[in-house]
Amino acid sequence: MSFTTPVFLVFLALVYWLYWRLKFRGQNLLIFLASLFFYGWWDWRFLGLLFFTATVDYGVALTLGKTEAQPRRKFLLLISILSNLTVLGFFKYYNFFASSLLEGMKTLGMGMDLPLLHVILPLGISFYTFQALSYTIDVYRRELPPVRHYIQYMCFITFFPHMVAGPIQQATHFLIQFQKPRQFKWDESVDGCRQMLWGFFKKMVVADTLAKYVELAYGNPATATGSDLLWATYFFAFQIYCDFSGYTDIAIGCAKLFDFQMSRNFAYPYFSESIPEFWRRWHIALSNWFRRYLYIPLGGNRVGKGRWYLNIMIVFLVSGLWHGANWTFLIWGGLHGIFFILFTIFTSSTMEPRGMQFPSGQWGWRILKVLLTFHLVCFSWIFFRAGSLYDALVVVQKIATALGSLQIHKPSVTKGLGWIALLLVVEWIGRNGAHALARIPFPTPVRWTVYYALVLGIIFATPLTYIPFIYFQF
Repeated sequence: MSFTTPVFLVFLALVYWLYWRLKFRGQNLLIFLASLFFYGWWDWRFLGLLFFTATVDYGVALTLGKTEAQPRRKFLLLISILSNLTVLGFFKYYNFFASSLLEGMKTLGMGMDLPLLHVILPLGISFYTFQALSYTIDVYRRELPPVRHYIQYMCFITFFPHMVAGPIQQATHFLIQFQKPRQFKWDESVDGCRQMLWGFFKKMVVADTLAKYVELAYGNPATATGSDLLWATYFFAFQIYCDFSGYTDIAIGCAKLFDFQMSRNFAYPYFSESIPEFWRRWHIALSNWFRRYLYIPLGGNRVGKGRWYLNIMIVFLVSGLWHGANWTFLIWGGLHGIFFILFTIFTSSTMEPRGMQFPSGQWGWRILKVLLTFHLVCFSWIFFRAGSLYDALVVVQKIATALGSLQIHKPSVTKGLGWIALLLVVEWIGRNGAHALARIPFPTPVRWTVYYALVLGIIFATPLTYIPFIYFQF
């Protein structure tokens, strides 16, 4: 079941109506059953796989709560990690590593017979696997007591708004919300609807409009012109942003309807002035996960500079591999790792989060930094979007040739530029809020005019062809 289908709106309305007519335990049970129905709507066969990994983690955590001996605790944590990563590795990475090994042996002149598998990647497996791991690791670290109520734990894993494509929630923040009663809050519900509305608009109007142009160029880069590929790269930068941040806006807004607070996942990343700042604003939940469970255990920045740079590269390479079983994703992650390191070397910034209020007299310089950061991100998006490493190199070569000869023409889908401009204006106005519509500094009639305009845009400007969310493939 997808957020952008009419059946989801019917499903959400029914669950919402029932939810606020039940007491605490009934609410949790409803969330659990509704989440299973939501996931099973896509393919019920993978519910068994979900139950297996989740139940293993549930049992491991309970045992960890009763175990004091450190060697045994490490062994229990290892069981959780191996069970999750084995399932993830089998479905997502087996063919990638097997085919890479076969190609490597073939290059060396050595024959090898290794079967490839034809399996469907379970929807959302990367997201719920990392969420489950955060729970057992936090219990192992004694930062969180194990949950004894199975339904409460399964609600944390399967909560339907974020189950398929995040944002990944840490157990110390989100799990405890299923352990206490919730109260209906009118203001939260209204704000949740506003955030969902903006998410629907970003996905269904902006992202899906840009998707067709991007596919036309990247679907066959050998026949596309360098100018077409350049515009397609710019369009993809906004397509993937609106697609994924749109999903998370809908998910977070939907959670507010049930009095749940999920952590923020995007903070206007294309306004960033550096790559480190970009990664504090883009896919924040995943960045925090890697920082908490990989970067810091590797030593973080509490080591020598050489080791610190290595730790950064490891995190970004693993992040690339997390996104997809393809060399293009590894290169995408490696590029961001290199950019990240270069920014830390050649800038004196403390890299601490800051607001978007530009001091007077510095506008020109800061806009240049925003543009530089954006173009570095766009360059890396080429490898993320291309179907193969060869295609990515073709795209880079054609764009470089077009720029060198100044053969750049207007894109054939000029309305895409209009939607991007509208997106940037709205998000700049609302940049100090948790989402773009949270704090519109205009009178009520103007704000309601904006809401109605967005609804009309969704109704009349959404492409007729259904386009799935990009991150469903991860």
